[in-house]
Amino acid sequence: MFTQVKYWNPYIGPFDPCPPMRVKSYQTPPNLYIGFQPPNMEQYSPRQALHCGTLWPAFYSPYPSDGREEE
Repeated sequence: MFTQVKYWNPYIGPFDPCPPMRVKSYQTPPNLYIGFQPPNMEQYSPRQALHCGTLWPAFYSPYPSDGREEE
């Protein structure tokens, strides 16, 4: 399944001074998955495009409002 949020398990050393974070995540931009812009792509209305920051829904990447990655 396609998702813009990726997860990984970092190495946890036996002498790490901080509590371990067992799973970390990061977000990838949608343009990584589209090699070129195909013709006749679906478009947002002008008002929605200003709200989303892009004219094309395929390039929209929402960011979590609290600074954490969404699942």
